[in-house]
Amino acid sequence: MIDQETIQRIMDSARIVDVIGQFVSLKKRGANHIGCCPFHNEKTPSFYVSDAKGIFKCFGCGEAGDVVKFLMKHEHYTYPEALRWLAEKYHIEIHEEEMSDEQRERQNERDGLFHVSEFAQKYFADLLYNDEMGRAIGLSYFHQRGLSDEIIKRFGLGYCLEDWSNFTDHALHNGYSEAVLEKTGLTIVKEDTGKKYDRFRGRVMFPIYSISGRVLGFSGRILSSEKQAAKYVNSPDSDIYNKSRILYGLYQARQAIAKADKCYLVEGNVDVISMHQSGVENTVASCGTSLTIEQIRLIKRYTQNVTVLYDGDKAGIKAALRAIDLLFAEGMHVRVTLFPDGEDPDSYAQKYGSTALQDFLSTHEDNFVLYKTRVLLDSVKDDPIRRAGLLTETARTIALVTDLMERQEYIRQCSYLLKVSEDVLTHEVSKAINLNREKAYTAKSESTISTVEPSSPVEGGATENAAPEPVSEPVNQALQPPIESERHLVQLLINHGDAMIRQTFKAEDGTEQESEYSVAQIIISDLRNDQLSFTDPLCQRIYEQCSLMLDMGGHIDLQRFLSSDDKQLRSFVAGLMVDTYSVSDSWMKLKQIHVPKIEENLKQDLTDTLYTFKRLRLMQMVRSLNDQLRGADETRQLQLLTEIKYYSDLARTLGQALGQVISPRFN
Repeated sequence: MIDQETIQRIMDSARIVDVIGQFVSLKKRGANHIGCCPFHNEKTPSFYVSDAKGIFKCFGCGEAGDVVKFLMKHEHYTYPEALRWLAEKYHIEIHEEEMSDEQRERQNERDGLFHVSEFAQKYFADLLYNDEMGRAIGLSYFHQRGLSDEIIKRFGLGYCLEDWSNFTDHALHNGYSEAVLEKTGLTIVKEDTGKKYDRFRGRVMFPIYSISGRVLGFSGRILSSEKQAAKYVNSPDSDIYNKSRILYGLYQARQAIAKADKCYLVEGNVDVISMHQSGVENTVASCGTSLTIEQIRLIKRYTQNVTVLYDGDKAGIKAALRAIDLLFAEGMHVRVTLFPDGEDPDSYAQKYGSTALQDFLSTHEDNFVLYKTRVLLDSVKDDPIRRAGLLTETARTIALVTDLMERQEYIRQCSYLLKVSEDVLTHEVSKAINLNREKAYTAKSESTISTVEPSSPVEGGATENAAPEPVSEPVNQALQPPIESERHLVQLLINHGDAMIRQTFKAEDGTEQESEYSVAQIIISDLRNDQLSFTDPLCQRIYEQCSLMLDMGGHIDLQRFLSSDDKQLRSFVAGLMVDTYSVSDSWMKLKQIHVPKIEENLKQDLTDTLYTFKRLRLMQMVRSLNDQLRGADETRQLQLLTEIKYYSDLARTLGQALGQVISPRFN
């Protein structure tokens, strides 16, 4: 287990914008950075990262936390794995404490899958250059495909010998267990005989990396002419590898995609590598599967602009058409480039060179909707029934376009191609949009009434979506948001709890004296003296934990909240910390208007917030007493009326102090 001193050094060194920026395209906005959330599908960025406070918060899905929580959620790391990743990034030596057997077993199991995958990649890459068969078969194949040694090493390519169990024997000899080898899919064990053999024997190897550069699995291409053998074999899904959620080449392409604000999507691994070698580094491919929503969302973290490159034959055209609906449904801006029949990105680059390839890409892009319409139009000829079906199909595709102006332009151009009026096509598009909404509503309704499965456990035995501690009456957070004064009071605790405020008071001898107290001390002592609590359960939990921290002689430790396994609490606190409305310095200089920050008026803000909070609580008490009047006997009514007048006077006094001259009505 990593010791606390090392953890603190890691947390002090880690810059959250640097880390998240490796996975999400961020843009500066005021004091924060903003981008599209990597944890849910969104078209308008609502994912905020605060470098100063070291937190992230999505105001769309509510996901939030610190840099460690981001890595745990995004890369599916355990807590120790996330710390080790940060330690390696910032060159921090790790000192570890003794772990329990259970913790060690859980960590070792996942680490083992990563370690053996990285071991295998290095072994296959070594064979490619340092083994006679590796050079004669594997390296010569890559050279024949026109790949340079530089690009081969950049993508970590390798070769697995044809011997039945060469790699398996080597891995076992180096201490890797049979169970780990089998879980990664590198080794296949026959159930009836227990015989072990290499899954990728006799194949050139394409390692598949995570966005952070860890080896997750492999794709192996056979070089023999054996008819029964599959041309490509991929690693099976495991705890670290899921082919539908991975794009080949994304690790090498992610920065180029973000810089160009554009991604080229091709079909094969060699196409990706050939494009990179030709200078088109913003290129990726799906990993042995048809394009999936998860893969599209990976691209969307870096850009919304995708150009699909497919072969010009019928199979390539069909593949391009299959991808269009998914891409548009995810809000992507899509174009298509078809190579001449019989060519693909790799063969075109080999035949004509890198410069010609780049020129071809820049001059042969076509609008995807118009391309699809033209292709289908050629296939239906003058058949009126098939033309009617084409109209419906075109409308269905246009309905997936979320940008209204872009959609209208598609309607204009497609109506010209189909030789129908814009009104007719607009009507069909509207029908398609309504149908999509009905389907979405039905799916949402079915999801709402279905039985919810329990969340899978995370580090420490807690659940990722753990609910807050039970309260006397369940509160629906969506329908009953926190009272604004409660929320702001907790916000002051979170953001300024340790800030010192100078206060003046009269001593016993009548002289005025000054003393400093922290914001947390003032809030907590004031509420304790008046025996007040929060009506919102989340605000009350935060207040109680801050109160406990203060009683223990410490300060407000935000890490306690940001590292909580309770997603609801973590998200709420992060939301209080992130200021989404900040005025830029350049704007203030241009307008010559000073907009005061909360720190400049902290004392007044604290006083006003406490007064408002107390006044609202007094008003609640008065309403409760008024309700008790009904049905009370005469003696009890007199007592209640006396209390109502007392609390009403206090509320009125606080209102006057706040400048609210209108007396509150409580009936």
